[in-house]
Amino acid sequence: MKVLVFGTTGQVARALADAAAAHDVTLLALGRDQADLSDPAACAAAIAQSDADAVINAAAWTAVDAAEGEEAAARVVNADAPGAMAQAAAAKGLPFVHISTDYVFDGQAGAPWRPDAPTAPLGAYGRTKLAGERAVTAAGGAHAILRTAWVFDGQGRNFVTTMLRLSETRATVSVVADQTGGPTPAAAIAEACLTIAKALVADPGKSGIYHFSGAPDVSWADFARAIFATAGRDTLVADIATVDFPTPAARPANSRLDCSLTVETFGIHRPDWQAALRQMLGKEFVQRTKT
Repeated sequence: MKVLVFGTTGQVARALADAAAAHDVTLLALGRDQADLSDPAACAAAIAQSDADAVINAAAWTAVDAAEGEEAAARVVNADAPGAMAQAAAAKGLPFVHISTDYVFDGQAGAPWRPDAPTAPLGAYGRTKLAGERAVTAAGGAHAILRTAWVFDGQGRNFVTTMLRLSETRATVSVVADQTGGPTPAAAIAEACLTIAKALVADPGKSGIYHFSGAPDVSWADFARAIFATAGRDTLVADIATVDFPTPAARPANSRLDCSLTVETFGIHRPDWQAALRQMLGKEFVQRTKT
């Protein structure tokens, strides 16, 4: 099976490259130089010219705070491009897997968000991602929109690598304690995307919106504590409230996702982020972060 992937350098795109062989998938990954999401027509053309069996969009505008001042540019990448991709995929009868986010919700619910829960983004990033979801659905082809949250791996810029970097120079790190969610290993998202792509090839009727995040749900502060403990760092965590850490973009207080439909439809269970963290923060990684 051949899968066309948009994205090469992001967390999920890298994980897809690592996971492809185990799924007996030939990955055709396109970087920005081959298909720039700021040019939706070029993305659609790449699909039209491809001989792939399925398409995964693992690229996006993910600079949440920057989107507040550049919403028009973020909308092209997060909404117009996925819409064009989905239309091109539908025209060729190819299933399209698109990664979305918990930011489409306002974070005010008292329970994990179900896929059919009302959306109400708090900021520009969430609005552009929601517009992308709607464009993908409107294209009318076989598709899966996979909402996820708190993505991490051992490379690049994410919460885990940031906490480890801060622990090198600080005895105590202040971390927000009133936002909760499920940290999600990028590798698990990649595995889920490939599994879903195969399932849609076999049964396009499984199209829809799905949720996928790590378990158990936790606060950012407790996630930080787990990172330091797993990495053998002595750094302490000071709990703070969201209001004490102002950012240009508002963050959802509740990012917990109800993933039961994903389990029922595809047999994909929530990944254990603690186990993934232990595996990731092995001696080699910890030593590398200290150099």
